[in-house]
Amino acid sequence: MRRNLYRGRGAPANPEGRFETLEVEADPESAHDHAPRLQTRYLRDDSRTILVRNSSPDLSFDYSLNPYRGCEHGCAYCYARPTHEYLGFSAGLDFECRILVKEEAPALLREALGKRSWRPKTVAMSGVTDCYQPVERRLRITRGCLEVFAETLNPVGIVTKNHLVTRDMDLLGTLATVDACAVTLSIPTLDPELARVLEPRASAPARRLAAVERLSTAGIRTGVLVAPVIPGLTEHEIPEIVKRAATAGASGVGYVLLRLPWGLKSLFEQWLRVHRPQRAERVLARIRDVRDGELTDNTWGRRHTGSGTYAGQIATLFKVARARNGLDDKQPGLSTASFQRPVPPGQGRLF
Repeated sequence: MRRNLYRGRGAPANPEGRFETLEVEADPESAHDHAPRLQTRYLRDDSRTILVRNSSPDLSFDYSLNPYRGCEHGCAYCYARPTHEYLGFSAGLDFECRILVKEEAPALLREALGKRSWRPKTVAMSGVTDCYQPVERRLRITRGCLEVFAETLNPVGIVTKNHLVTRDMDLLGTLATVDACAVTLSIPTLDPELARVLEPRASAPARRLAAVERLSTAGIRTGVLVAPVIPGLTEHEIPEIVKRAATAGASGVGYVLLRLPWGLKSLFEQWLRVHRPQRAERVLARIRDVRDGELTDNTWGRRHTGSGTYAGQIATLFKVARARNGLDDKQPGLSTASFQRPVPPGQGRLF
Protein backbone atom coordinates (compact mmCIF):
# COMPACT_ATOMS: atom_id res chain seq x y z
CA MET A 1 0.00 0.00 0.00
CA ARG A 2 1.21 3.56 -0.73
CA ARG A 3 2.84 5.66 1.97
CA ASN A 4 1.24 8.85 3.26
CA LEU A 5 0.37 11.36 0.57
CA TYR A 6 1.93 14.20 2.54
CA ARG A 7 5.30 13.71 4.15
CA GLY A 8 5.55 14.78 7.78
CA ARG A 9 1.81 14.47 8.43
CA GLY A 10 0.14 11.88 10.63
CA ALA A 11 -3.30 11.45 9.06
CA PRO A 12 -3.42 9.30 5.92
CA ALA A 13 -6.49 11.11 4.56
CA ASN A 14 -8.75 14.14 4.92
CA PRO A 15 -12.32 12.78 4.99
CA GLU A 16 -15.28 15.12 5.27
CA GLY A 17 -16.52 15.68 8.82
CA ARG A 18 -19.52 13.73 10.05
CA PHE A 19 -21.66 16.90 10.05
CA GLU A 20 -20.95 17.78 6.40
CA THR A 21 -23.47 16.99 3.65
CA LEU A 22 -21.09 17.20 0.66
CA GLU A 23 -17.94 15.19 0.09
CA VAL A 24 -15.36 15.80 -2.65
CA GLU A 25 -12.99 12.94 -3.42
CA ALA A 26 -9.87 13.36 -5.56
CA ASP A 27 -8.74 10.70 -8.01
CA PRO A 28 -6.26 8.65 -5.95
CA GLU A 29 -3.74 8.14 -8.79
CA SER A 30 -3.57 11.76 -9.89
CA ALA A 31 -3.55 12.91 -6.25
CA HIS A 32 -0.42 10.89 -5.54
CA ASP A 33 1.26 12.11 -8.71
CA HIS A 34 0.48 15.81 -8.28
CA ALA A 35 -0.05 16.35 -4.56
CA PRO A 36 0.88 19.92 -3.54
CA ARG A 37 3.00 20.61 -0.49
CA LEU A 38 0.64 20.87 2.45
CA GLN A 39 1.11 24.09 4.44
CA THR A 40 -0.20 24.77 7.92
CA ARG A 41 -2.62 27.68 8.20
CA TYR A 42 -3.26 29.53 11.45
CA LEU A 43 -6.70 31.00 11.98
CA ARG A 44 -7.78 33.46 14.64
CA ASP A 45 -10.08 32.07 17.32
CA ASP A 46 -12.21 34.83 18.85
CA SER A 47 -13.52 32.81 21.81
CA ARG A 48 -14.44 35.13 24.69
CA THR A 49 -13.98 32.56 27.44
CA ILE A 50 -10.88 30.46 28.03
CA LEU A 51 -11.59 28.10 30.93
CA VAL A 52 -13.72 25.02 30.25
CA ARG A 53 -15.26 23.12 33.13
CA ASN A 54 -14.71 19.36 33.14
CA SER A 55 -17.65 17.10 33.82
CA SER A 56 -15.95 13.74 33.21
CA PRO A 57 -15.38 11.58 36.32
CA ASP A 58 -12.44 9.94 34.51
CA LEU A 59 -10.36 13.13 34.71
CA SER A 60 -8.74 14.55 37.82
CA PHE A 61 -9.07 18.27 37.00
CA ASP A 62 -12.00 20.67 37.23
CA TYR A 63 -10.99 23.14 34.51
CA SER A 64 -8.96 23.01 31.31
CA LEU A 65 -7.38 25.64 29.09
CA ASN A 66 -6.45 25.07 25.44
CA PRO A 67 -4.67 27.95 23.65
CA TYR A 68 -4.99 26.15 20.31
CA ARG A 69 -7.62 24.09 18.50
CA GLY A 70 -6.14 21.46 16.24
CA CYS A 71 -2.54 20.31 16.67
CA GLU A 72 0.37 20.33 14.24
CA HIS A 73 2.06 17.46 16.07
CA GLY A 74 -0.17 15.32 13.85
CA CYS A 75 -0.40 12.29 16.13
CA ALA A 76 -2.24 9.61 14.16
CA TYR A 77 -4.03 8.32 17.26
CA CYS A 78 -5.15 11.65 18.76
CA TYR A 79 -8.58 11.30 20.41
CA ALA A 80 -9.15 15.05 19.90
CA ARG A 81 -9.23 14.84 16.11
CA PRO A 82 -13.06 14.56 15.92
CA THR A 83 -13.41 17.90 17.75
CA HIS A 84 -12.35 19.63 14.54
CA GLU A 85 -15.51 18.38 12.87
CA TYR A 86 -17.56 20.75 15.03
CA LEU A 87 -15.71 23.61 13.30
CA GLY A 88 -16.54 22.40 9.80
CA PHE A 89 -13.11 20.83 9.28
CA SER A 90 -11.92 17.27 8.84
CA ALA A 91 -10.58 15.10 11.65
CA GLY A 92 -7.84 14.08 9.22
CA LEU A 93 -5.29 16.43 7.69
CA ASP A 94 -7.33 19.54 8.57
CA PHE A 95 -6.81 18.80 12.27
CA GLU A 96 -3.05 19.16 11.90
CA CYS A 97 -3.00 21.81 9.15
CA ARG A 98 -5.81 24.21 10.17
CA ILE A 99 -4.89 25.46 13.63
CA LEU A 100 -7.14 27.91 15.47
CA VAL A 101 -5.18 30.29 17.66
CA LYS A 102 -6.55 31.97 20.78
CA GLU A 103 -4.40 35.10 20.83
CA GLU A 104 -6.39 36.61 23.69
CA ALA A 105 -5.94 33.58 25.96
CA PRO A 106 -3.62 35.27 28.54
CA ALA A 107 -5.93 38.30 28.86
CA LEU A 108 -9.01 36.09 29.13
CA LEU A 109 -7.30 33.97 31.78
CA ARG A 110 -6.36 37.05 33.81
CA GLU A 111 -9.95 38.21 33.62
CA ALA A 112 -11.29 34.83 34.72
CA LEU A 113 -8.92 34.48 37.68
CA GLY A 114 -9.68 38.06 38.73
CA LYS A 115 -13.39 37.47 39.18
CA ARG A 116 -14.63 37.30 42.77
CA SER A 117 -16.56 34.18 41.84
CA TRP A 118 -13.34 32.30 41.00
CA ARG A 119 -12.25 29.82 43.62
CA PRO A 120 -8.70 28.55 43.01
CA LYS A 121 -8.66 25.18 41.28
CA THR A 122 -6.04 23.30 39.30
CA VAL A 123 -6.29 24.19 35.61
CA ALA A 124 -5.12 21.58 33.10
CA MET A 125 -3.38 22.84 29.98
CA SER A 126 -3.53 20.52 26.94
CA GLY A 127 -6.74 18.87 28.04
CA VAL A 128 -7.55 18.56 24.33
CA THR A 129 -4.64 19.73 22.14
CA ASP A 130 -0.97 20.26 23.00
CA CYS A 131 -0.23 23.73 24.35
CA TYR A 132 3.42 23.35 23.25
CA GLN A 133 2.84 22.48 19.61
CA PRO A 134 5.39 23.96 17.15
CA VAL A 135 3.79 27.37 16.60
CA GLU A 136 4.03 28.11 20.35
CA ARG A 137 7.74 28.76 19.82
CA ARG A 138 6.77 31.84 17.83
CA LEU A 139 3.40 32.92 19.28
CA ARG A 140 4.21 32.34 22.99
CA ILE A 141 0.53 32.17 23.99
CA THR A 142 1.11 29.33 26.44
CA ARG A 143 3.94 31.29 28.00
CA GLY A 144 1.61 34.27 28.36
CA CYS A 145 -0.88 32.09 30.23
CA LEU A 146 1.89 30.74 32.47
CA GLU A 147 2.86 34.32 33.33
CA VAL A 148 -0.68 34.79 34.67
CA PHE A 149 -0.49 31.52 36.61
CA ALA A 150 2.91 32.52 38.04
CA GLU A 151 1.54 35.91 39.12
CA THR A 152 -1.57 34.49 40.77
CA LEU A 153 0.04 31.21 41.94
CA ASN A 154 -3.06 29.36 40.74
CA PRO A 155 -2.04 25.71 40.22
CA VAL A 156 -1.61 24.40 36.68
CA GLY A 157 -0.98 20.95 35.25
CA ILE A 158 0.56 20.51 31.80
CA VAL A 159 0.63 17.48 29.50
CA THR A 160 2.83 17.74 26.42
CA LYS A 161 4.90 15.86 23.86
CA ASN A 162 7.28 18.75 23.22
CA HIS A 163 10.70 19.53 24.70
CA LEU A 164 9.73 23.20 24.25
CA VAL A 165 8.15 23.08 27.73
CA THR A 166 11.68 23.49 29.14
CA ARG A 167 11.76 27.02 27.71
CA ASP A 168 9.38 28.09 30.49
CA MET A 169 11.26 26.59 33.42
CA ASP A 170 11.55 30.04 35.02
CA LEU A 171 7.76 30.37 35.35
CA LEU A 172 7.25 26.71 36.20
CA GLY A 173 9.93 27.06 38.85
CA THR A 174 8.07 29.97 40.45
CA LEU A 175 4.93 27.88 40.66
CA ALA A 176 6.87 24.87 41.93
CA THR A 177 8.05 26.79 44.99
CA VAL A 178 4.45 26.73 46.26
CA ASP A 179 3.64 23.26 44.87
CA ALA A 180 1.40 24.77 42.20
CA CYS A 181 2.52 23.06 39.02
CA ALA A 182 3.10 19.63 37.53
CA VAL A 183 4.34 18.72 34.06
CA THR A 184 3.70 15.38 32.38
CA LEU A 185 5.49 14.20 29.26
CA SER A 186 3.46 11.80 27.13
CA ILE A 187 5.61 8.98 25.70
CA PRO A 188 3.81 6.12 23.89
CA THR A 189 6.94 4.63 22.30
CA LEU A 190 10.73 4.79 22.50
CA ASP A 191 11.16 3.63 18.90
CA PRO A 192 12.26 6.71 16.92
CA GLU A 193 11.18 5.27 13.57
CA LEU A 194 7.71 4.43 14.85
CA ALA A 195 7.44 7.82 16.56
CA ARG A 196 8.37 9.56 13.30
CA VAL A 197 5.27 8.24 11.51
CA LEU A 198 2.98 7.95 14.54
CA GLU A 199 3.51 11.50 15.90
CA PRO A 200 5.49 13.19 13.11
CA ARG A 201 5.95 16.72 14.49
CA ALA A 202 6.24 15.99 18.20
CA SER A 203 9.63 15.92 19.91
CA ALA A 204 11.50 12.64 19.55
CA PRO A 205 11.11 10.25 22.52
CA ALA A 206 14.71 10.88 23.64
CA ARG A 207 14.05 14.63 23.71
CA ARG A 208 10.97 14.12 25.87
CA LEU A 209 12.99 12.08 28.34
CA ALA A 210 15.60 14.83 28.32
CA ALA A 211 12.84 17.30 29.21
CA VAL A 212 11.79 15.07 32.12
CA GLU A 213 15.35 15.12 33.41
CA ARG A 214 15.77 18.91 33.08
CA LEU A 215 12.45 19.70 34.74
CA SER A 216 12.83 17.24 37.60
CA THR A 217 16.41 18.37 38.27
CA ALA A 218 15.07 21.92 38.58
CA GLY A 219 12.65 20.82 41.31
CA ILE A 220 9.53 20.86 39.12
CA ARG A 221 7.14 17.97 39.71
CA THR A 222 7.40 15.89 36.55
CA GLY A 223 5.75 12.67 35.44
CA VAL A 224 5.44 10.45 32.40
CA LEU A 225 2.24 9.21 30.80
CA VAL A 226 2.54 6.10 28.63
CA ALA A 227 -0.20 7.25 26.30
CA PRO A 228 -1.67 5.88 24.34
CA VAL A 229 -0.81 2.23 24.79
CA ILE A 230 -1.64 0.69 21.41
CA PRO A 231 -2.56 -2.99 21.92
CA GLY A 232 -0.60 -5.28 19.63
CA LEU A 233 1.88 -2.51 18.73
CA THR A 234 3.40 -0.76 21.76
CA GLU A 235 2.38 -2.46 25.02
CA HIS A 236 5.64 -4.45 25.07
CA GLU A 237 7.46 -1.13 25.55
CA ILE A 238 5.78 -0.31 28.86
CA PRO A 239 8.53 -1.74 31.15
CA GLU A 240 11.32 0.11 29.32
CA ILE A 241 9.43 3.42 29.15
CA VAL A 242 8.71 3.24 32.89
CA LYS A 243 12.35 2.37 33.61
CA ARG A 244 13.63 5.26 31.48
CA ALA A 245 11.13 7.62 33.13
CA ALA A 246 12.42 6.67 36.58
CA THR A 247 16.03 7.11 35.48
CA ALA A 248 15.20 10.58 34.14
CA GLY A 249 13.77 11.58 37.52
CA ALA A 250 10.03 11.29 37.01
CA SER A 251 8.10 11.26 40.27
CA GLY A 252 5.07 9.46 38.87
CA VAL A 253 3.89 7.48 35.88
CA GLY A 254 0.54 6.49 34.39
CA TYR A 255 -0.90 4.97 31.24
CA VAL A 256 -3.97 5.31 29.01
CA LEU A 257 -5.19 2.81 26.44
CA LEU A 258 -5.78 3.91 22.86
CA ARG A 259 -9.16 5.57 22.29
CA LEU A 260 -10.71 5.78 18.80
CA PRO A 261 -13.89 7.90 18.99
CA TRP A 262 -16.05 8.62 15.95
CA GLY A 263 -14.21 8.88 12.62
CA LEU A 264 -10.84 8.31 14.23
CA LYS A 265 -11.55 4.58 13.97
CA SER A 266 -11.32 4.58 10.17
CA LEU A 267 -8.44 7.07 10.12
CA PHE A 268 -6.33 4.97 12.46
CA GLU A 269 -7.14 1.80 10.56
CA GLN A 270 -5.94 3.51 7.37
CA TRP A 271 -2.77 4.59 9.16
CA LEU A 272 -2.10 1.01 10.22
CA ARG A 273 -2.54 -0.29 6.68
CA VAL A 274 -0.15 2.35 5.34
CA HIS A 275 2.58 2.18 7.98
CA ARG A 276 2.21 -1.23 9.62
CA PRO A 277 0.38 -3.38 7.03
CA GLN A 278 1.85 -6.64 8.33
CA ARG A 279 0.49 -6.00 11.83
CA ALA A 280 -2.74 -4.18 11.02
CA GLU A 281 -5.11 -7.10 11.56
CA ARG A 282 -3.36 -8.14 14.76
CA VAL A 283 -3.53 -4.61 16.19
CA LEU A 284 -7.21 -4.21 15.27
CA ALA A 285 -7.98 -7.58 16.87
CA ARG A 286 -6.16 -6.59 20.06
CA ILE A 287 -8.03 -3.28 20.19
CA ARG A 288 -11.31 -5.19 19.98
CA ASP A 289 -10.04 -7.49 22.76
CA VAL A 290 -9.81 -4.54 25.16
CA ARG A 291 -12.96 -2.77 23.88
CA ASP A 292 -15.55 -5.51 24.30
CA GLY A 293 -15.45 -6.50 20.65
CA GLU A 294 -15.55 -2.95 19.26
CA LEU A 295 -12.86 -0.48 18.19
CA THR A 296 -13.95 2.03 20.81
CA ASP A 297 -15.75 2.20 24.13
CA ASN A 298 -16.48 5.62 25.59
CA THR A 299 -17.97 4.30 28.83
CA TRP A 300 -16.79 6.32 31.81
CA GLY A 301 -14.72 4.27 34.19
CA ARG A 302 -13.19 2.03 31.53
CA ARG A 303 -12.48 4.18 28.47
CA HIS A 304 -8.92 4.83 29.68
CA THR A 305 -8.14 1.28 30.82
CA GLY A 306 -10.34 -1.00 28.70
CA SER A 307 -11.94 -4.25 29.82
CA GLY A 308 -11.36 -7.97 29.47
CA THR A 309 -8.44 -10.34 29.91
CA TYR A 310 -6.00 -8.60 27.60
CA ALA A 311 -6.66 -5.20 29.17
CA GLY A 312 -6.00 -6.83 32.54
CA GLN A 313 -2.66 -8.17 31.30
CA ILE A 314 -1.63 -4.69 30.18
CA ALA A 315 -2.64 -3.28 33.57
CA THR A 316 -0.60 -5.93 35.37
CA LEU A 317 2.43 -5.30 33.13
CA PHE A 318 2.24 -1.60 33.97
CA LYS A 319 1.79 -2.15 37.72
CA VAL A 320 4.77 -4.49 37.91
CA ALA A 321 6.97 -2.05 35.96
CA ARG A 322 5.87 0.83 38.17
CA ALA A 323 6.56 -1.08 41.38
CA ARG A 324 9.99 -2.24 40.20
CA ASN A 325 11.01 1.34 39.58
CA GLY A 326 9.50 2.81 42.74
CA LEU A 327 7.13 5.17 40.96
CA ASP A 328 3.60 6.33 41.83
CA ASP A 329 0.69 6.15 39.40
CA LYS A 330 -1.14 9.02 41.09
CA GLN A 331 0.53 12.11 42.44
CA PRO A 332 -0.98 14.25 45.21
CA GLY A 333 -3.08 17.23 44.21
CA LEU A 334 -1.51 20.62 43.69
CA SER A 335 -1.80 23.36 46.31
CA THR A 336 -4.20 26.29 46.03
CA ALA A 337 -3.07 27.80 49.34
CA SER A 338 -0.92 30.57 47.80
CA PHE A 339 -3.46 31.85 45.28
CA GLN A 340 -3.74 35.63 44.93
CA ARG A 341 -5.98 37.47 42.54
CA PRO A 342 -4.28 39.29 39.66
CA VAL A 343 -3.58 42.96 40.21
CA PRO A 344 -5.75 45.26 38.04
CA PRO A 345 -3.74 47.24 35.45
CA GLY A 346 -2.04 50.29 37.00
CA GLN A 347 -2.55 49.10 40.56
CA GLY A 348 0.20 47.65 42.77
CA ARG A 349 -0.18 45.17 45.61
CA LEU A 350 -0.40 46.67 49.10
CA PHE A 351 1.07 43.62 50.79
